[in-house]
Amino acid sequence: MRDATFRIEPGERVLLLGASGSGKSTLLHGLAGVLGGDEEGEAEGSLLIDGVPAAQARGRAGLVLQDPDSQVILARVGDDVAFGCENLGVPRDEIWPRVSAALDAVGLDVPLDRPTKALSGGQKQRLALAGALAMQPGLVLLDEPTANLDPVGVADVRDAVGRMLDERGSTMVVVEHRVDVWLPIVTRVIVLGDGGVVADGSPEAVLGARGAELAAGGVWVPGIRPAWPDPPRTAAGEVLLRAERLGVARVRGHTVARGIDLEVRAGAATAITGPNGAGKSTLGLTLAGLLPPAEGVVAASASLAAGAGTSPIRWRSRELLSRIGTVFQDPEHQLLARTVRDELEVGPRALGLADAEIGPRVEELLERLRLDRLAAANPYTLSGGEKRRLTVAAALATAPRVLVLDEPTFGQDARTWSELVALLARLRDEGSAIVVVTHDADVVAALAARRFELRGGEASG
Repeated sequence: MRDATFRIEPGERVLLLGASGSGKSTLLHGLAGVLGGDEEGEAEGSLLIDGVPAAQARGRAGLVLQDPDSQVILARVGDDVAFGCENLGVPRDEIWPRVSAALDAVGLDVPLDRPTKALSGGQKQRLALAGALAMQPGLVLLDEPTANLDPVGVADVRDAVGRMLDERGSTMVVVEHRVDVWLPIVTRVIVLGDGGVVADGSPEAVLGARGAELAAGGVWVPGIRPAWPDPPRTAAGEVLLRAERLGVARVRGHTVARGIDLEVRAGAATAITGPNGAGKSTLGLTLAGLLPPAEGVVAASASLAAGAGTSPIRWRSRELLSRIGTVFQDPEHQLLARTVRDELEVGPRALGLADAEIGPRVEELLERLRLDRLAAANPYTLSGGEKRRLTVAAALATAPRVLVLDEPTFGQDARTWSELVALLARLRDEGSAIVVVTHDADVVAALAARRFELRGGEASG
């Protein structure tokens, strides 16, 4: 991002939009004063908070990061929420009432001594927001704060932020690709593009008068739906994975869902849905052969196993690569290489493929997922949406018959969302089995996916 010029007045509530990779998250980091110095990148112009450089105004802003895992600091929930207050020197007898009030505001109803490692991705999202609210900052910076939340959680978080803004008169800047949820409380929309700020004004002026133009550039605009793929061309095929009386647990001895009977079929999509904490991601990892069943079994068909045995958890990593591909909820948990191109070559090289086969496969994925201009970039420098597309591409590079994706459309703009969903539909129509763990109802509908819902340890589908 460059040549962006704007001024945000105290008390304004700004929705920051733009295509994937336009610099939205980078701008929030800059406003929070945590972007780093010249040795970590390049900077032009000035970025001021209350008239002083943002890096010298730390403590004025509360930042909720795009990846909640990167914001979890301490081992227990209460201590983690209290951490920011303690660093600001808030008196001890004031900290714990703030902690309790913040957790209640975001709807995270767990004991203060609950281990943070036992929380789901959506619960960690609420935890990060509670930590920011407890600090009672003058400037609230939110980067995709509802991305991993169920619909109830989305409303809870939006309402909690709204109440805090009303009570304290704080300023807010929120980055969110899906804008509908924030429109009731924002007063201004700023859109970033190749030329810096490409639109700035009231929600009605920006999204109304220029909605079609912005949508064509990838911005999510209410009432303008991106293109959906065609319905499945053929009926579902053979059962490739079968779960019977399955119980799943991420932490040994703590089963989060049980009694699961589920079939994953070739040429079809399955959507695992349900509220935060119900065990959706844990179920996905168990189906993918990355977590052992706590109860029951996950069995692969003879054609999928191809001599490796029927239990995916017993397969070697190389055997998994060509059979079941996995895209984690947090992209950074599976980045291994120094460049984007190298990342896409990791799996094929592990399979022993020749360079003559690897090159064309990687080039096609780079182009299809709009990563070609970033081929030489370090994966960790990509935006959240770009990292997500990279991990999807890396999973596809080994051509697995089953693909398990956790929140695959997280961080995508309208254009890349449509392209990614179309790619998954193409794989489905070519005979792959697609499993998506998602809160995105449009993904479920666009893929014509069979919905399998987890609710509080129970399953229905």
